[in-house]
Amino acid sequence: MTLPSVARPRPVDEASRRAWDIAAQVVDPEIPVLTIEDLGVLRSVAVGEGGAVTVSLTPTYSGCPALEAMRDDVTSALRAAGYADVSVDLVLAPAWTTDWMSEEGKAKLQEYGIAAPTGHSSVRPSGAVRLQLAVKCPRCSSLNTRELARFGSTSCKALYECRDCLEPFDYFKVL
Repeated sequence: MTLPSVARPRPVDEASRRAWDIAAQVVDPEIPVLTIEDLGVLRSVAVGEGGAVTVSLTPTYSGCPALEAMRDDVTSALRAAGYADVSVDLVLAPAWTTDWMSEEGKAKLQEYGIAAPTGHSSVRPSGAVRLQLAVKCPRCSSLNTRELARFGSTSCKALYECRDCLEPFDYFKVL
């Protein structure tokens, strides 16, 4: 079984690249320091005949409550830039993975106080045991941390506590 490509090819034609650049600036409504491009949910942008724009988004998970806000924000940004005909499609396959996050996005998370996902997601053969590695505190860089709750402020994050600086923090889970 092969893993989905991490690369999100930028459009080749100038019109689609311009529309991509506009959509790529839309911020994630739950983590405002990340753009949807940083997060890896912006999958494709194409400008068709007559200037119609089609954008594809893959949510971090199918029940993501921020998806409607992302769709509305992308539509608004493109319409503000002069595109009258905009459609935003939801694409569930292949499923989003933290491997699609940009390195710049992971650095932004860390600076914001959210521990960025470490490692890579992978397809595990049947019977494999997944190990939980230590999560580094985004405030003091200590590895002396513990999980308080599997789900944090959003379903894609877990709540951790640093045992050294005693601060709680979110950890963006590897998915």
